[in-house]
Amino acid sequence: MGKRVALVLAGCGVFDGSEIHEASAALVHLSRGGAEVKIFAPNIEQRDVVNHLKGSPTEEKRNVLVESARLARGNIQDLAELKASEFDAVIFPGGFGVAKNLCSWAVDGKNCTVNEHVNATLQAFHSAKKPIGLCCISPVLAAKVFPGCEVTVGQDKNVDGRFPDSETASAIAELGCKHICKNVNESHVDKANKIVTTCAFMCKAPLHDIFDGIGTMVQEVLKLA
Repeated sequence: MGKRVALVLAGCGVFDGSEIHEASAALVHLSRGGAEVKIFAPNIEQRDVVNHLKGSPTEEKRNVLVESARLARGNIQDLAELKASEFDAVIFPGGFGVAKNLCSWAVDGKNCTVNEHVNATLQAFHSAKKPIGLCCISPVLAAKVFPGCEVTVGQDKNVDGRFPDSETASAIAELGCKHICKNVNESHVDKANKIVTTCAFMCKAPLHDIFDGIGTMVQEVLKLA
């Protein structure tokens, strides 16, 4: 029997929700790994709605669960209904929605607050010693909730202009966590906390490299499960 994995989304679209390629990559690798996946998202209003053609915010209001349903092909549940006891692992794709909707990192940085249901989910899996996979900006959730953990968001310097958000690594360190520098096609495993992270689109890289990096994260999560 395959591992049971919960996938938590933050909307639909890189600038105000989940990064679609990351969510899709995670689902493909989970499928290839024989996992049984159920998808969740919090039933809350998005912090903002961005016109992805223009890159600017609109006056529109949208719901995170409703928007996430687009990625889930309608097969999705309210995050409040997620029970860690029913799963072997949980995975969070990235995208600005993580930093806007799942927590307030986009506005408050290391002083952010984490959505109550996201926090409860992370705590439940961690307490049960079940693995947590995070990619792109999502590792900041672990850094905020689990001081002392180890994560990667890529590099701590903007190497060759490929890591424009490298200052995130410094903010993670300021939270009392250890940032591990990794390439885009790699992941880091914090064995003590069973937290697996990869940088994905925090690095400017070809899509196949990002896809492969997410694959290593998924593989390690399934191993730990």
